[in-house]
Amino acid sequence: MGVATIMGKWKTALVALAAVVGGVGFIGHEARACSRCVYLGPGGGVIVARSMDWMEDTRSNFHVFPRGMARDGAAGANSIAWTSRYGSVVGTIYDVAAVDGMNEEGLVANILYLAESDYGKPDGTKPTLCISQWAQYVLDRYATVAEAVEALRAEPFVIVAPTLPNGSPATGHLAITDPTGDTAVFEYVDGKLAIHHGRQYRVMTNSPTFDKQLAIDAYWKEIGGEAMLPGTHRAADRFVRASYYLEAIPEIADDRQAIAATTSVIRSVSVPLGITTPGEPNIASTLWRSIHDLKNRTVYIDSAVSPTVFWISLSALDFSEGAPVKKLALSGGETYSGEASSELRDSEPFTPLAGAGE
Repeated sequence: MGVATIMGKWKTALVALAAVVGGVGFIGHEARACSRCVYLGPGGGVIVARSMDWMEDTRSNFHVFPRGMARDGAAGANSIAWTSRYGSVVGTIYDVAAVDGMNEEGLVANILYLAESDYGKPDGTKPTLCISQWAQYVLDRYATVAEAVEALRAEPFVIVAPTLPNGSPATGHLAITDPTGDTAVFEYVDGKLAIHHGRQYRVMTNSPTFDKQLAIDAYWKEIGGEAMLPGTHRAADRFVRASYYLEAIPEIADDRQAIAATTSVIRSVSVPLGITTPGEPNIASTLWRSIHDLKNRTVYIDSAVSPTVFWISLSALDFSEGAPVKKLALSGGETYSGEASSELRDSEPFTPLAGAGE
């Protein structure tokens, strides 16, 4: 493709982008970083990968929760209450909020930062749920994306978003995927819930909101990834690169090769360790990555400070009601190699970040 052709397509697509996005200042309205991508392979293979990018140590651990646990929304006297139907493995931030996980039915949930999030104000007409329990609520109660979408569209609770232990706002959007490859993205903007539901929604990063990210991605598809890709660490650029690479890699029947390919995609949109930009916390180092193999019910953990990848096979875990809660400690710098289920230790459930509901 000639330079003149590339530039012509670029100008045409830029005009279309400006019309769709409306000239939003997404360059200056970034949030804390993270990326998520979904690989759909032949033979029912579905792999979900996410990166955890943050400006400091997130003190993350991974926890195993059995069925039958009584929980509440950690959001005041009007908190929603439930009992877990499914066991799950979850990863935390500051060990006070579940931001990553898979349940025994193969449903995966990931929360990524979104500065534009506005959940509305509790008015007493609905129960409340702290954002620290949002992903856990979904993993505890639903087996499929369709089931979750149907239930959550009715907005059975109001989300409360307090500040994290480091003083950052606890605001984010939620993406879920099940073993069929069905995916849904949930965002609250201006107090209203927006749901994007379908297998086509395979990438999520941060700001701007998901509808605008899709418009930006469409703009770059007009240019063509083989001609040019945006190369910064900004959320919109990471979205475009992950989207392109997911479509560029071939269909892979071998599970190990598919996991390797998906891992390479999430690594390609990660931020090198040690990089931070004052005033732009979105440009923060990738601390760890999780890769969920939904078909084989396995979660792989790829730490930026460890030379090895380790994993937890859900088939090796006891999710029966009354089984002990387990923890795989990472917050003290621990690292593992290979299948790490034997390294899980009995533990009390972590105490979720609490929000003040009304």
